[in-house]
Amino acid sequence: MPRGRTPALPEERVEAILDAVLTILAREGIAGVTMRAVAREADVSLGLVNYYYVDKHQLICAALQRIEADDVSILNPVEGLDAQEQLRSALARVATPQIMTTEYLSLRLQLWSLATAHRDFAEINASAHVRYRTRLAALISNARPELSKADCRRRANDIDVVQNGVWLSSLLGVDRASLRRALKTCEDIAFGD
Repeated sequence: MPRGRTPALPEERVEAILDAVLTILAREGIAGVTMRAVAREADVSLGLVNYYYVDKHQLICAALQRIEADDVSILNPVEGLDAQEQLRSALARVATPQIMTTEYLSLRLQLWSLATAHRDFAEINASAHVRYRTRLAALISNARPELSKADCRRRANDIDVVQNGVWLSSLLGVDRASLRRALKTCEDIAFGD
């Protein structure tokens, strides 16, 4: 959105505010998130931020829920793909150029660290992990119907660990060949015997 223009629709205002929170979190961490800083980054009035969010805690909770929903959406189905290709596509999406940016990966690190800062943040993070792993297990089950539910859950958990390692390692500068091997490892976990 162009600077200097307050979004017209309430949904656009909320999105602009949450985008600002996530930008500040990625750049400065939780210490940088203030109601004023968010208003300035979103290019909206402080009163508007306070209208939608009572305090910094509520603002951060909303931002966490938004990014966690975005993470779970990585597993959304793609029209026209069979079950095995759906799973392969979802596994590859954790390493798209939009995700493998320093800003996004720094944000992920901030969000993980926030889970230790407050019980509400930890609950949002834990709930998102359960949703992600449950949806991933369902994708595995669809692609590999011969596997038990317990085996699909185990494989989803193992893949999640590898994927999170990919994100963390990428902040340190992982090379493309290592990234391809990690993605292949996820496929091997999902499709292997």
